[in-house]
Amino acid sequence: MQWRRRHCCPIKMTWTIKRSVFRTHVTGLLSLALLFTFFLFFSHQDWLPGRSGLRENPLSNTLKALRSPKGDGNQSSSLRSPWRDGGYVAPKPLLNLSTQQAEGAAGETVGSRMGVMGLGDTMSTNNSLQKEMGVGGTLSAQPYRYILNEPFKCRDTTPFLILLIAAEPSQADARNAIRATWGNESVAMGLGFVRLFLLGVGKSSDTFLQSSIEEESRIHHDIIQQDYQDTYYNLTIKTLMGMNWVATHCPHASYVMKTDSDMFVNTEYLIQKLLKPELPPKHRFFTGYMMRGYAPNRNKDSKWYMAPELYPSERYPIFCSGTGYVFSGDMAELIYQASLGIRRLHLEDVYVGICLAKLRIDPVPPPNEFLFNHWRVSYSSCKYSHLITSHQFQPNELVKYWNHLQSNKHNACINITKEKNGRYRNRRFHGERPP
Repeated sequence: MQWRRRHCCPIKMTWTIKRSVFRTHVTGLLSLALLFTFFLFFSHQDWLPGRSGLRENPLSNTLKALRSPKGDGNQSSSLRSPWRDGGYVAPKPLLNLSTQQAEGAAGETVGSRMGVMGLGDTMSTNNSLQKEMGVGGTLSAQPYRYILNEPFKCRDTTPFLILLIAAEPSQADARNAIRATWGNESVAMGLGFVRLFLLGVGKSSDTFLQSSIEEESRIHHDIIQQDYQDTYYNLTIKTLMGMNWVATHCPHASYVMKTDSDMFVNTEYLIQKLLKPELPPKHRFFTGYMMRGYAPNRNKDSKWYMAPELYPSERYPIFCSGTGYVFSGDMAELIYQASLGIRRLHLEDVYVGICLAKLRIDPVPPPNEFLFNHWRVSYSSCKYSHLITSHQFQPNELVKYWNHLQSNKHNACINITKEKNGRYRNRRFHGERPP
């Protein structure tokens, strides 16, 4: 009984103990309330370099950041670039590299060169660093000179589909493989069809390469080339060149596809199942592999590095993978005109997405999420007869798999069905349950 009374019965608390416990509880509750208040306060702040205050709409902040610089006298303080508001000086447009002086007076001098990994080597190959600026600091509508052009492609026809294919000057084998496969006029089945390879210039010392490109152009009449340096970091310039060509020389085309030279494109499936020529052409239409919620890569060693000074927002708008996207013909003019008010970024697909956001046009998801693939899909005639794009093909592989698909396109999935039925019969013979 002594043990039970000593260890089981509650101890009588004095007033001093009760007051101490009460103070401890009150202090803890006040601390939690204070932490919660701090959390709410900080979660509504935009902690980008040089900026403070309440968070703005991400889209409006992005467009303010990327709007081409203008004179302060023509601009209210609320519309100034975040670099000016925060005490930053906007960097030079790193991506607009040309071998010739752009016409017109240059715009205002902007900032010092940034040390971005990979861009230094690109810029060092150029004789000069040019800006796409015209008089008054606005982006010039025609900053580069055509070396090769095909202005009369649409003079006698209104094409249903234009293929804009980004290629490097040295990729003659890839261009020939595309001409023989998914870029051949026969895939259009009598519909108007235009194929164009988009090129910049290679190394200035390689005159033989340029001569061979000009000869190739005389034979095939499917190359447009301007005098910017052909590098990965100038892919945005290359794409805008194609957009401007469509808007200028072929504005009534029904649809346009932009893709790359290492892609497998099932053009027939694209035309018949997605674009459907029997229906009236769409307008303000843009689709491809949807990229949602992607954040800028801040790793300076990455190929996809995006400096906060160039793009301060925390998320990119929705964009479509640059490996292959499709849009209605009217979008070429809209995107190009929107680009004249947005500072160039080297990530071409992101940049086009920003132009779409400025236009308030949302990309449309494709009817099947596996139609557009920015990776390589393992080949089977059944799978490839029901997709539009697959990535990373060498020219010889492209020809091989395209020919196989064409020879099996009317019974592409029969062998798969037979194989599945054979496995099912084999399991039944051995008493196994089918999966």
